[in-house]
Amino acid sequence: MSTTGPTAEQRRVHAALAAEEGWPGIREGETLRTVALSGMTLAIRRRATDRDGLPPALMVHGLGGSSRNWSALMELLSGDVECEALDLPGFGASPPPDSGDYSVYGHTRAVIRCLESGGRGPVHLFGNSLGGAVVTRVAALRPDLVRTLTLVSPALPELRVQRSAWPTALLGAPGMARLLPRMLGGLPPERRARDVLRLCYGDPARITPEEFSAAVAELERRQSLPYFWEAMSRTARGIANAYTLGGQHSLWRQAERVLAPTLLVYGVRDRLVSFRAARRASRAFGVSRLVVLPEAGHVAMMEYPGAVAQGFRELLADLRDPRAMNAEPVPEVETGAGPDA
Repeated sequence: MSTTGPTAEQRRVHAALAAEEGWPGIREGETLRTVALSGMTLAIRRRATDRDGLPPALMVHGLGGSSRNWSALMELLSGDVECEALDLPGFGASPPPDSGDYSVYGHTRAVIRCLESGGRGPVHLFGNSLGGAVVTRVAALRPDLVRTLTLVSPALPELRVQRSAWPTALLGAPGMARLLPRMLGGLPPERRARDVLRLCYGDPARITPEEFSAAVAELERRQSLPYFWEAMSRTARGIANAYTLGGQHSLWRQAERVLAPTLLVYGVRDRLVSFRAARRASRAFGVSRLVVLPEAGHVAMMEYPGAVAQGFRELLADLRDPRAMNAEPVPEVETGAGPDA
């Protein structure tokens, strides 16, 4: 499997694509730019703010996602923080890293370099799924860059993985980067986009026509890129490898080192990260607030952006009154279904 980075021509093409107004999913009030860093080029989405002087925020997507996943939440928070969301290397409009490193640590370095280059830290840092694992490491390793942490269904190790998450875990198996195009490449983008959204949403009825159209358009663009399947497979393998690390490198041990006030958001209908991990997460992150959404799936910031925005605003209020943090016990949520529901 190739580990070579993008050519100069690939970088030029990606920079041009990212700058296009026609890049899929760019909403009114958003811009997309590229930033050249050591060993990588990152595409960064920015939301116009309601007023000047707002504190900065940076958002990091999950496996197979992009900065577009944060658009709805960015719009709601435009009066609270100055929102930016990045495309991790090899995803969205960002080309692969020169190193070919798609590990959780590799993506962590990308976020740290992005924050250092922009001089925006400390920031309110958000992460979903894979992005949740990445920003947890960022907060543990570089507390000077993080003001608060918001984790939406973070990909932290689970003792019992849900059956519905097994196919995603198998993406990282050796040879999948070559096998996946043969297995799935012939499916229409509409079918693949619909399957992914249904897996991630707790209630598929909440998928708007605008979201579906943007997902199809972005998938068509990205699937035409020569490294699409490699980025997916090797990043999935990186998550699996991170789950096996022990000692000080364990993701749970890293969570215990986080000093920033943390908002944890879990969906009861999440088919990829079990909401039952919320109890352990609340114990691991020393200063935390928990939001459990009974109807939400894996991408609550897309499905219920208002609830996530409200949780974040309450986290900001907690900064003024730290006694409110960890004041309430983790709620018991009755699902009426088995452990693999």
